[in-house]
Amino acid sequence: MNIYESCPTLENEKFIIRLFQDSDCDDLLKVYSDKNALPFFNSDNCDGDNFYYSSKEKMTEAIDFWRMSYENGWFARLSIIDKTICSVIGTVELCVRVSEDAFHNMGILRVDVRSDYEQNDVLYDIFELVTPRIEELLGCKGVLTKAPLYAVERIKAIQKAGFTKSEHLLIGKNGYAYDGYWIKK
Repeated sequence: MNIYESCPTLENEKFIIRLFQDSDCDDLLKVYSDKNALPFFNSDNCDGDNFYYSSKEKMTEAIDFWRMSYENGWFARLSIIDKTICSVIGTVELCVRVSEDAFHNMGILRVDVRSDYEQNDVLYDIFELVTPRIEELLGCKGVLTKAPLYAVERIKAIQKAGFTKSEHLLIGKNGYAYDGYWIKK
């Protein structure tokens, strides 16, 4: 399966994760204008974008960029829907890393959620829903995700999901070395 040819919908008891839609804009604005969630977003290697969008116009521009990126096979952005409230509460981004560092040909998993969802049990449910499918969807050899030292709830969740702290730094396209990465092979 190739995620860029046919993006699956993933579902468990609590969440549905599917390709973003234009109609998600208002809910996504609640995520990406949440200043308390911002420190948990992984913007490494994203050309200076910190994923803070304070207006519907900026959110729409981001969604348009996500669409173009998906169509070009750069990355896939999926919306996370909380089934209990029928609202988008975050996104998952998936792509394959092409590099000359220790993370070559690994899937990158970014999980952005509203700050009220930055909880161990919630994040674990999301990681457990997505992680087992990444190698199949991206054709990669493992997965990495970022969790800074202060992301205590996130670290608990990814450890429970089988991730281990990487000894290696991720080398960005500008040569900058990023830390805080966790891997699962």
